[in-house]
Amino acid sequence: MAALSKNHSVQPFKVGPDFIDTGHHTKICGRTSRNLDTYLMGEAGVLETFRRASAGADLCVIEGVMGLFDGLDHTGIASTAHVARVLDVPVLLVVNVHGMSRSTAALVKGFIEFDSVDIQGIILNSVGSERHTKLIKDSLQSAGIKIPVVGAVPRDRRISIPSRHLGLHMADEETFDTALISDLIERNVDIEAVKAIANGFKAQNVELSEPAEKFSIRIGIARDSAFCFYYQDSFDALKRAGADLIFFSPMSDDLPDVDGIYIGGGYPELYAGELEASGTREQIKKAAYDEMPIYGECGALLYLGESLATDRTYDMAGILGASSRMTNRVQALGYTEAEVVSDSPLAEKGRMIRGHEFHYSVTEADRDARFVYELKRGKGIDSGMDGLVEHNTMASYMHTHPAAVSFDDFLRLCSRFKAR
Repeated sequence: MAALSKNHSVQPFKVGPDFIDTGHHTKICGRTSRNLDTYLMGEAGVLETFRRASAGADLCVIEGVMGLFDGLDHTGIASTAHVARVLDVPVLLVVNVHGMSRSTAALVKGFIEFDSVDIQGIILNSVGSERHTKLIKDSLQSAGIKIPVVGAVPRDRRISIPSRHLGLHMADEETFDTALISDLIERNVDIEAVKAIANGFKAQNVELSEPAEKFSIRIGIARDSAFCFYYQDSFDALKRAGADLIFFSPMSDDLPDVDGIYIGGGYPELYAGELEASGTREQIKKAAYDEMPIYGECGALLYLGESLATDRTYDMAGILGASSRMTNRVQALGYTEAEVVSDSPLAEKGRMIRGHEFHYSVTEADRDARFVYELKRGKGIDSGMDGLVEHNTMASYMHTHPAAVSFDDFLRLCSRFKAR
């Protein structure tokens, strides 16, 4: 992305539900990266997001997830290969060749024959020397593999990204030497060959959906270092439905004049002291008691509860009857599917919603707490139940996507709140 962005407008994408990689893409390319996930969005949602986001770009680069064929459980659903087939895009197979030579041919041959994906180029990663590269190329040729090697990238310890419990550091936390990264690729990858592969792609003609209803309302979006896990598609869907988005920080800003609040996931545990000290949590609590609609995901669940225990116990907004604490191991990770068993600000009873969860925290709900979701897949808060609701406030461990559940019910509730 860095190399291509020097002379081209590059639209980045990420396969899967990851929030963090897209931030790095956006920083590098100067265009907002989008997620492509066939489980969350369905094939139609993937096609529509690709069509909308790629408009005006010279090139599109889609970063895969895990291995090419790794998807939901033992299936290929939501894998990089699944997305590649849905979009009918060519694939560059990146192979980590550290510690092997001829075995690379066996690996590549297996990938070619395993499933029907249009692999048009190979990039060797972590090569040790020019001799190492030649050994691998000769082995590929001897095995009758005609897919060209378009790059051989050596190991470079200067290029690394720090990580923590939920993944890589966020893009705004790190300063990367983009010139160093770009130079490494330009010296070791045939950029013209990559562009030729990309230019052979023809996008499908996709009919874009439009919202059935328009709303004239203001939605406050909590967006700062504590709450930074959002899909751009969510913001776009809210805007297409007529909502005016007002971004604010619960750590440092007063609650703006809005008709509803959306709080995403992120790292409230890293900023628990700032969140406790800010008067905004009392403003949000008052808004909740006034029946303002509030919808939150994952980190928002920790914030909207009574308390959050990290190095010590911090007071949170106190809207939902629950307390959370951080642990040193993953408590839940993976895709979810939920039945709405109680009406909520996001969806009416009876709906089925797909999403995903990833957290290191444990949330203990009060005995009289009202749950919104019964999970058919996933862990949730307690015994397969997720999503707590109080007044018109709801928060869950489950993240979702507007292609999985629209914001219409939430916006309709916000509109009624505005009209009171």
